Order: sequence, then C-alpha cells, then structure tokens
Amino acid sequence: MTRLGIKHTLTACFVGYITQAVVNNFAPLLFVTFNTTYNISLSLIGAMITANFGVQLLVDLLASKFVDKIGYRPCAVVAHLLAGTGLVLLAVLPGILPPAVGLFLASAVYAVGGGLIEVIISPMVEACPFTAKKSVMSLLHSFYCWGQVAVVGLSTLYFVLAGIENWALLACIWAALPVLNALYFLVVPIYTPETDASAPAPVRGLLKTRRFWFFFVLMLCAGACELSASQWASAFAEEGLGVSKTVGDLLGPCLFALMMGLSRVLYSAFGAGLSLKRTLSVAAVCCAAGYALCAFAPAAWAGLAGCAVIGFSVGVMWPGTYSYAAERVPKGGTALFALLALAGDVGCAAGPSAVGALADALGGLRTGFAFGLAFPVLMLAVLLLSRRKRAPAPETPVNAPETPVNAPAAGEFSAAEEAGTALLPAADGCKGEGGAPSSPQPPPQGPPQPPRGA
Repeated sequence: MTRLGIKHTLTACFVGYITQAVVNNFAPLLFVTFNTTYNISLSLIGAMITANFGVQLLVDLLASKFVDKIGYRPCAVVAHLLAGTGLVLLAVLPGILPPAVGLFLASAVYAVGGGLIEVIISPMVEACPFTAKKSVMSLLHSFYCWGQVAVVGLSTLYFVLAGIENWALLACIWAALPVLNALYFLVVPIYTPETDASAPAPVRGLLKTRRFWFFFVLMLCAGACELSASQWASAFAEEGLGVSKTVGDLLGPCLFALMMGLSRVLYSAFGAGLSLKRTLSVAAVCCAAGYALCAFAPAAWAGLAGCAVIGFSVGVMWPGTYSYAAERVPKGGTALFALLALAGDVGCAAGPSAVGALADALGGLRTGFAFGLAFPVLMLAVLLLSRRKRAPAPETPVNAPETPVNAPAAGEFSAAEEAGTALLPAADGCKGEGGAPSSPQPPPQGPPQPPRGA
C-alpha cells in the first residue's frame, strides 16, 4: 500500500472545513420552512443558533485542556462522526420529539463536532512542514466559503427538483461527507504543535494579558459580523426583500459566501505587505456600510448588494484576527487558537440571536440588520483606540534584522502588556503523530507566520 503523505493530510483538513460549512449553513436554509411547518418563531430559531454556537463555545473552552492529552487523530475522527450524526438527527428527531426540542438536540450534537473541527484543524495545518504557511492557511479557510457555496447551491437545486418538503433526505445525504472524512482521518499522517509539558498553564498566562483581551474582543466582533448576516441572509432575502425561496438562497447566503471566499483568496495573494490593523479597520468600515444597506435600502437589489459587501468585508476579519494575534502573541500555542475560537463563537452565538429577537420584537429582519451595525462599529472603535503610549524602544543594533512589515506600530501596546507574553510557554517545533515526523524547519525570519481562518 502506498504511504499517504502530507497532501492527503491537507486534503482531509480542507474537507474538515467543508464539513463545518455544512454544519453551520444547512439548517439556516430551512429557517422559513421550520417557521411555517412547525410554527416555530423567529426568536426561537435564533435561540437555536445561539445553542449551536453556545455548544461550540463550550467545546472551544474545554479543548485547550483535552486535545493535547487525547491526541489530534482521535479528536478529528470523533468530531466528524458527531457532525454526521447530528445531521441525521436533524432529519429524524423533529418527527419523534416536539419539533423545537428535536431541532435543538440535533444542533447540539453536530455543534460539538463543528467546535472540535474548528479548534484542531488550524493547528494541524500550521504544524505541517510547509514553507508557505501563510498562503496554505488562507487557502484552508477559504474552503469554508466554497463549502458554504456548495451547501447553498446544491441544496437549492435539490429543493427545486425534489421539493423542499423532502429536506430530511438531503440532511442524511450531507451527513455522508463527515462520516467519510472521519475514515480518511484514520489513515492520513497527523502533524501536531509541539508542547512543553513543564511550562505553566498557557490559558492562565493568556488571561493575564490585556493584549489577549484586545484580540478576544476583535474575534468576538468578527464572529458576530459574519454570522449575523450569514445565518439570516436567506430569510432576509425571502421576507425582507420579498424574493422567492430559490432567489433568496442563491442571492443571499450563496452570494455572501462567494464574496467571502473571493476576499480570502485575494488577501492570500496580495495581502502579504498590508498592515493587518489597517486591513481590519477598512474591513470594519465596509462591513458597517453593508449592514446599513441591508437595513435601510429602499430596493431589493440594494439590500442584496449589502449582503455581498458584508461577505467581502468579513472575509478577512476572522483569518486576519488569527494572524494578528499569532504575530503579537507568538508563544500562545494551542491555547491561543482555542480561546480565540471561543471568542469567535461567542460572537457567532450572540449576533444571530440578537438579530432574530429584534426582528420578532420590532417587526422585521431589516430592524435586526440595523442592530447588526453595532458589531463592525465596535470592532472599528477597539482598533482605533488600541494605541497606547509607552517608553521609547531601545536603540536597534547595527546588524539587527529589518523590522517585518506587520511589526507592531510604536506605542500600539504598553510595555507591561509586551512583557505579559513572557507568562506563556514556548512552542518551539512540530512533531508528527502516527509515524509522520515533521521535517526540520529553517530559523524563523521575523515573527512566525500564524494561521488565518474562519
């Protein structure tokens, strides 16, 4: 049998992000159907979104404790099996239990799988012995977008051909993808970040630094900006703009995902020389403009254009915040990824739920999208107010290496915050799990390249 190599590992990780796209984006296509068929209110549907990402949030919090102990391969296999099981339960439980209860339980099961996938895939790819890690990580997270496009496009085609009343069969078909990828993860090489067992607890060290909380808020806003639009795009197009189900799915979440994927590909190709802080600030301004179009546009086409603008702007928020944090907290290790994923899921849970609740209470999704303006505005405010005065930097030696493009601007963080990273353990290398040793890495030139994901 031919030995599987690193390309197979990368392929399995790509499919992992497609699986996460299925978990997060299939049910939202059915929100209007759930509302009319099961008489479930929009606020209760919004609470289901909150439960989904609330479970993922809990998994993110716990993962920093158990993933390194259990191992990445078992976690990857279990995560995909849970995602597949949850999709099958989504089809079965509403006919057995009270519909709302069945939907909540099913979403909780596949949310555990989705949360584990989110925590483990990025560190696995980061640990792979690639030379162009930044590009590979950006490509990895773009697969979430292409997965979302596939979910929306193929599901819409199915609804047209077979009827949306047969959605339960489609849920079982989508469940085959994570189950097959679970089998794939049993045989591909697994690369994991090197950890220092003698180092102090990284979570405790991170929580003591103001710098970490700066990135926590950024990631929270990134998750809220993305999911508040993505989860309600189909229903917004149908009800808020008065278009058909098919047009709503294609021009709502599908267009959103296409623009988000395009943004990530463009940033991967041309973003190496850009300041991450400035890029995130521009993205926040564009995102706010998109929400304003969705909330106040007098015509349907302008509202749909707003969805596209939001999709393009949020494309860089999630991976950009990951990259920014990993550059500024280079010793954060696996705990940094887990806690930032936790922050993102807080936003993913709070944003869509608030939009749905306000839509119910104040009369329509346009009102909910108007509230969504708060998330990009908060993100922009945090970025603009992040500069702090500190003592002048020591004189640079003559033979010192040049400052990297994305080095922190003078006065961006306090000296105390800078010293706070000393509380964190180092992550000096990579190891291969399951007979897949990492190749030696050359000495780093500038700060280590971080993962960039969604």
